[in-house]
Amino acid sequence: MRVLGITVPNEKRLEIALTCLYGIGISTARKILDQVNVPRGKKAPDLSEEEENKIRGIIESMKIEGNLKREIAGNIKRLKDIKSYRGTRHMKRLPVRGQRTKTNSRTIRGNVRKTMSSGRRKESKT
Repeated sequence: MRVLGITVPNEKRLEIALTCLYGIGISTARKILDQVNVPRGKKAPDLSEEEENKIRGIIESMKIEGNLKREIAGNIKRLKDIKSYRGTRHMKRLPVRGQRTKTNSRTIRGNVRKTMSSGRRKESKT
């Protein structure tokens, strides 16, 4: 099954397989399947053509993938342009949502772990 140019995995349950689309999480995937009355445990190859088209129709009406990424990037750009607190945090590549930065801010800044060492490399015995 392909939705918006992205192939949904055949070996996974639909509940999980739909989450491969950016912007659809597990709860949204469950809502979509409940809306179409498709069992959550069903796999993509087992879908009828009608069920597949209903799922595709619901997903295409949502804002996902490229459109969602573009909207998020636009929101961040707007925050930077108006120089809000959150915008300046984005510019400095620091955590935006109030996390502490003395320690544990490695996800946004990258895993920078520098510790003191002697500076001499140990010679290998050959």
